[in-house]
Amino acid sequence: MATASARHILVETEEECDSLKAQIEAGADFADVAKDHSKCPSGGSGGALGTFSPGQMVKEFNDVVFNDAVGVVHGPVQTQFGYHLIEVTERSE
Repeated sequence: MATASARHILVETEEECDSLKAQIEAGADFADVAKDHSKCPSGGSGGALGTFSPGQMVKEFNDVVFNDAVGVVHGPVQTQFGYHLIEVTERSE
């Protein structure tokens, strides 16, 4: 069964998500940005969500993690929780 590891940053607005993505693309550390801005408890650990299988996360999140490139910051991705930046750190088939 496929598994993946990812980290994310959760914020309330698409604008904030875009701004944080620009900071990361300009060289800011993903984990530091997660600690400072993420509304998810995982922010305290740099946004790390650990390893999970398909279907354990909401659909929009799951679709990115199991289909899009590894090692790239994706987003903004809107879910019922807000807007996410998602980085897939590892994936196995």
